[in-house]
Amino acid sequence: MRRSSVVALIFAAILFTAASHASAQSDVETSAGEPVAEVVDDSAEVIDASSAVDASSVVDTADVAVGLDQQIDKLFKPVADTWGSIVFAKVPVPGSDPLPFVLILLVFGAAFFTIVFGFINVRLLPLAIRVVSGHYDEMEKEGEDIPKHVEVNEVDGDLVDTIRDEADGEVSHFQALATAVSGTVGLGNIAGVAVAVATGGPGATFWMIVCGLLGMSSKFVECTLGVKYRDVDDDGTVHGGPMYYLTKGLAGMGLGGVGKVLGVLFALFCIGGSFGGGNAFQANQAAQQIKSLLGMPDSGASGTVIGIVMAAMVAVVIIGGIKRIAKWTEKIVPLMAIIYCVAALIIILMNVTSVPAAISEIVSGAFTTDAAVGGFLGVLIQGFRRAAFSNEAGTGSASIAHSAVKTKYPASEGIVALLEPFIDTVVICTMTAIVIVIFNTEGLFVWGEVTGGNVMVDGTSLGGVGLTSRAFDSVLPGFRYVLTIAIILFAFSTMISWSYYGLQSWKFLFGKSQASDLTYKLLFCVVVVIGSAISLGSVIEFSDAMIFAMVFPNMIGMFLLFPKVREELRKYLSACAERDSR
Repeated sequence: MRRSSVVALIFAAILFTAASHASAQSDVETSAGEPVAEVVDDSAEVIDASSAVDASSVVDTADVAVGLDQQIDKLFKPVADTWGSIVFAKVPVPGSDPLPFVLILLVFGAAFFTIVFGFINVRLLPLAIRVVSGHYDEMEKEGEDIPKHVEVNEVDGDLVDTIRDEADGEVSHFQALATAVSGTVGLGNIAGVAVAVATGGPGATFWMIVCGLLGMSSKFVECTLGVKYRDVDDDGTVHGGPMYYLTKGLAGMGLGGVGKVLGVLFALFCIGGSFGGGNAFQANQAAQQIKSLLGMPDSGASGTVIGIVMAAMVAVVIIGGIKRIAKWTEKIVPLMAIIYCVAALIIILMNVTSVPAAISEIVSGAFTTDAAVGGFLGVLIQGFRRAAFSNEAGTGSASIAHSAVKTKYPASEGIVALLEPFIDTVVICTMTAIVIVIFNTEGLFVWGEVTGGNVMVDGTSLGGVGLTSRAFDSVLPGFRYVLTIAIILFAFSTMISWSYYGLQSWKFLFGKSQASDLTYKLLFCVVVVIGSAISLGSVIEFSDAMIFAMVFPNMIGMFLLFPKVREELRKYLSACAERDSR
């Protein structure tokens, strides 16, 4: 069966399932009167906030409350809920409550690779640091000659977010690592952590750390495979990622049919991930912070207007081909990442006496039975969901960028890539969580009392980036202005990067024609507007579902191909030992 036929069948099945589920859900909501209740609640919030105005103003405000943003959210929410229910379908677990199968697969896979590779996440951490420091540069330059023309996550000829030296003498390993880490420090660290801690309590931080440590092993496997099975066109264009190692790697094992289906599935889910976590979530949180800073209402069409402006900026770069904006952004983002991390560290040091209590809450809360935060399983699930969303270990997206590295040893890229989850999740996400836990020392809000992803702080509904911003601003007054700039840059940079991930998957499915290219880019820009308009609850559900859907085909391929990774690791370690013995 041709790839286009496979795509059509799978896509039709997905659409039919989603449409059927959404239709049923819509009927239930209508019969229960929930949409009406939501409108009344939104109106009530506006009326409370405007108690000083007259009756006619109240009516006008109530009308505005059900504006364009709310209409878009109402149309989009059933889709988000449907995908969420499908991807996070629960399965019975002996001696426990049902758990989402995708999380079981993600955690089991990460634990399996950690054990199979002899705790590589800890054992080879010093080696990863030596490689990044340039200790094996000469050995690496003996590698195969990958042409400089790279089409994987490329901006002005440079790979965005890649952790290695992609051209002779262009950057040092340390500079490459700094660039990669700055790329991973984004809204997952700022907004995602706030959602996890607010919903699951301080204990969610503990499970984020565990997931980050285990995710180092998954990242090693997928990035090694990305380099090993990359595709290089006659003109030197490099294509890589799970869709290539699933098709080529499994074909080499006599499982060509299975590999094609898994490759197509991954590409479909990666396109969805580029629309969700790589786009809608970024646009949503950037819009929320802009509205908060400018005092714009959470109603009417303010989100849509902001989304149109952001979509135009994204279009200028990915459709108009004007790379100067992206190039400028990529130079500023590392500075903003450093500023954010330094600010978090300053807050922690200024409240150093509260840190032991915060850590105690994090550890004890990890095993809580408090129903308000969903009990033990609820805390665990929140921690793993947000950590995986932030570092993307196990989803396969990172291998799309890493696959274009110049090296003779695929395992070298995997070893260096395992540093990303450690720095991103274990270090930076933990810093954000500690700041929020310290902020709530006096009980400004109740852990677990979350509505639509938001908590109530001093009568204001805050969620995601808003909660983190308030926590930072409480210690560093005025920091919200700096944070707003950082958030916009992080969001923009992430959207540009993910547009390349999604485009590679789109080309894998629909070919490399100009019409195909333009179609994807236009759809991507439309999603920027949708993400800016919808609620945080809807965007979180959709983004999580799209990102985690990538785990299914990717993890299956990793289980089948890990012996190849072991061979590559053996080769690289032997080469390193020989180099060290000289």
